[in-house]
Amino acid sequence: MVAHLGPPVLSLLSFGVLGFLTPLVVWLVFRDRSGFVGDQAKESLNFQITLLIGYAISWILMLVLIGFVLWGVVAVCSIVFGILAAVAVNRFEAYRYPINIRVIS
Repeated sequence: MVAHLGPPVLSLLSFGVLGFLTPLVVWLVFRDRSGFVGDQAKESLNFQITLLIGYAISWILMLVLIGFVLWGVVAVCSIVFGILAAVAVNRFEAYRYPINIRVIS
């Protein structure tokens, strides 16, 4: 659950830059101890990388003012999907983010 709930908090506090740190640490520490925890941390890490790309695009588009709206959309998606993932993982169900670029496989 920490890998899914930690990133939205860090992302909002750091304007989207540090959200990937929590799932990265969880994945590096627990990937060999538990297959389920490792899989969910990797899924969360991939989602945070996807969000980081979205935040970067919104920062660039802030020059034409549409980026402010896009940043808000990315932030809301981060919170909503993080909560949905945490609820699913709390029930010991594997969660797959609907919008995700799987960089780490």
